[in-house]
Amino acid sequence: MKCALCEEKNCYTGKDCTDFSEEIVYEDEALRSMQISAEIEARYYMQKTRLEEIILYAQKMKYRKLGIAFCIGFQKEAKTLHRILARNFEVHSVCCKVCGLEKEKFGLEKLYGKGFEATCNPLGQAEALNKEKTELNLILGLCIGHDILFTQHSTAPVTTFVVKDRVLAHNPVGALYSGYYLKKRFEIEE
Repeated sequence: MKCALCEEKNCYTGKDCTDFSEEIVYEDEALRSMQISAEIEARYYMQKTRLEEIILYAQKMKYRKLGIAFCIGFQKEAKTLHRILARNFEVHSVCCKVCGLEKEKFGLEKLYGKGFEATCNPLGQAEALNKEKTELNLILGLCIGHDILFTQHSTAPVTTFVVKDRVLAHNPVGALYSGYYLKKRFEIEE
């Protein structure tokens, strides 16, 4: 499929372009998640922030324990997020440098070149939150690849609250909105 290149988007009015729609079954937790997501969209469209939507979703799913997997570069934001979520939930948060593992131990390239550098530890973050039996985990600025590993190893469902993009003030979609950037970097005309 190449839906991104489709000009008609007739699926929006009910057309099925697949050969697998009959195989898809929403039941139990997946159906509940779809119902709650639709409710939040219908009742609060363009009224709630992502943070407010996460809180509503978690409450309606009856989650009690939330986890935050954050980048050390977002420590201030992690503290604020933790405090906000703790008003309604039991919150566990884990920094990317958990366990203090040396990059050399894994043969990883160093950012600064010399001396001790702790590596990010997305498997350690997942394990820490798995041990706490969190019911929903939030990613707050994990590096590319680390976010993927964390998601793969988390036993709880994962949603991303913030995507790291140091160049674009953590707003990666900004690259798609800049005609100048698209033309200069990727030779794409709007």
